[in-house]
Amino acid sequence: MGGCVSKSNEEPMYRPCLGMGCCGSKMGRRTSSGRIVSLNNLVSIPNRITSNGKSKSSCIFTQQGRKGVNQDSMIVWEDFMSKDVTFCGVFDGHGPHGHLVSRKVRESLPVRILSFLQSKPSKSDSQEADKEEEEEEASEEDKLKLLWEEAFLKAFSAMDKELRSHPNVECFCSGSTAVTVIKQGSNLFMGNIGDSRAILGSKDSNDSLVATQLTVDLKPDLPREAERIKQCKGRVFALEDEPEVPRVWLPYDNAPGLAMARAFGDFCLKDYGVISVPEFSHRVLTDRDQFIVLASDGVWDVLSNEEVVEVVASAPRRASAARLVVDAAAREWKLKYPTSKMDDCAVVCLFLDEKMDSDPSDYEEQGYYSSATNAVEESDESQVNAEPCLQRN
Repeated sequence: MGGCVSKSNEEPMYRPCLGMGCCGSKMGRRTSSGRIVSLNNLVSIPNRITSNGKSKSSCIFTQQGRKGVNQDSMIVWEDFMSKDVTFCGVFDGHGPHGHLVSRKVRESLPVRILSFLQSKPSKSDSQEADKEEEEEEASEEDKLKLLWEEAFLKAFSAMDKELRSHPNVECFCSGSTAVTVIKQGSNLFMGNIGDSRAILGSKDSNDSLVATQLTVDLKPDLPREAERIKQCKGRVFALEDEPEVPRVWLPYDNAPGLAMARAFGDFCLKDYGVISVPEFSHRVLTDRDQFIVLASDGVWDVLSNEEVVEVVASAPRRASAARLVVDAAAREWKLKYPTSKMDDCAVVCLFLDEKMDSDPSDYEEQGYYSSATNAVEESDESQVNAEPCLQRN
């Protein structure tokens, strides 16, 4: 718990599809439907949702806490590259301009992943011959895993570089987490930075639901994270009034007090051990796996993995599952931390059998679209770049 921050003119050249069922060009990126993807036309992409509601296989919901503007962002993008690929993400901003950072990451990161995969050059005949034997030995699953891992690493690196040079999003002491999941057929590929989390709800041999944590909360007190930060001259310690929240501090100043070891942005700490390299993992799904939940720490600070799985599984309608998780978190905030300000919450529920309620009225009749969350959807251009501020919030 606690605040996250403390004190072309070229001709199109089409690339091979890499077995993904899609093609790309230097001028844009094609989805499986043949639509060119760019940041300018994202709002018109079908099967892509970023505000409270549902899709063919998912529901998403966010609610503003009591700390100011909602800094959480989320996305589900079905038919991502091909019909059997779905991209999910939750991004929790922090710092004075965290809401702008998380929204920028939500818009740009998926496109950067597409851009990398679809711009990989085809191999020459000689390269193919040299690696033929090696590739025969490697399984298709292994090759797919390596491809996605490289895509995550390259895209996260490019995303952070974009933020560093962005003219309208000030990221010196603002940043964002990212927990991202790509489902391709029966494969899950995950990349995350920060303390947003993904879990899996599955049935055990007795058909009882169990929770499996898919990602690691990358906080500063993890031994490997703390060691890297200390080697870079950063400091890790918790404040007396928040002994349960380890933070990252500058070498000679008790600021800014970042409550995670990896993040987009936060460039005041990038020379002192905070990185944007994602933790990548892969999992093969089985028919016992039921759903995936991604959420920001506003949920995980007050609900366990098992409690979230129970809420989702017991939802009377799948379309309401994400909202019910947020509702449960809001109740727990009041019970467990009555004197604290509730954090923003964002939840994505992806149902693996791809079956959703046929009645679309669950959100519409109850007024649960994003206008009800008081989230302020500001454009990047609306930001007035204030002087970087290193105080705790």
